Amino acid sequence: MGWLAGLAGGALVAALVFSLWGDAPPPPPEPEAPVAAPTPPPAPPTPAPEPVKPPGMTSSVIPPTLQAPEPEDEQPKPYPLDLEALRARLPDNLYWELGAPTKDPELIRKREEETRRWNELFGRVQAGDATEAEIQQYYERRRKVSEDMLLFATTVLEEQGDELPDRDRGLYELSINMHRTRLSEYPRQEADALAHRRAQEARRQQWRQQQPQQGEQTPP
Repeated sequence: MGWLAGLAGGALVAALVFSLWGDAPPPPPEPEAPVAAPTPPPAPPTPAPEPVKPPGMTSSVIPPTLQAPEPEDEQPKPYPLDLEALRARLPDNLYWELGAPTKDPELIRKREEETRRWNELFGRVQAGDATEAEIQQYYERRRKVSEDMLLFATTVLEEQGDELPDRDRGLYELSINMHRTRLSEYPRQEADALAHRRAQEARRQQWRQQQPQQGEQTPP
């Protein structure tokens, strides 16, 4: 990126020079000199000799001595995380179902369907329309996901963390902290959702009792 910074810096300097000198007034005209006898035109200048190029230098070829050294190994290094070893270590972890890299269209479709199904249930929980069994099922699923993701990230750092780049190691640490926080919050969230559902059901029951008896005329 050093050449980009140099290019940007050069453009900035050029713009500054143009702003300082571009609008400068032209110099005043010199006073006219008395007319003198015509003089013969000057002889054409002698062309300067072309500079001698280094051996091997042409307009399109850089000699090997001036080329940048090529990297010793152009093949990208494999990512240090051994997923196969982790799969053997944690075969039933939900990471493989929900988060592992995949190009399998069937697995991608299944993930999308699962995401849609749990999002719909979450909407019912928030609205107070889910049954108590559905609320318990929803938070049991949330706990299972967080427990598995926490176990996966912890195992990665304990067994292969020293081989990871600093950025990736930091992301795994962030995942651990996030899921620990979620697990500590789920009991309260589930209790609040159950209380909200019961309050919603009580309001519905009260509304039903206030409705006119069957056969009576309802107000317009």
